[in-house]
Amino acid sequence: MYKNKIGDKNNISGAAIRTHRLAKGWSQRELADALQLLGLDVDKNAIQRIEARKRFVTDIELTYFAKVFDVGYQTLLEKSV
Repeated sequence: MYKNKIGDKNNISGAAIRTHRLAKGWSQRELADALQLLGLDVDKNAIQRIEARKRFVTDIELTYFAKVFDVGYQTLLEKSV
């Protein structure tokens, strides 16, 4: 059986994204703005849903999150399951 969720969670990177955002002292809107400057079209509501693990994160989005936080994308996937 194919599973693309863990329980009721739609991603495994949301918690790490929140942790990195807070470490930078950014609001969800500030993170969305930083991502938009890099060329990723997301808004504050998308960030909120990603951090709550209610929204899927594409591989393209994951690379932008890694770039904005200056980390490897693997960092956003660790200890999140």
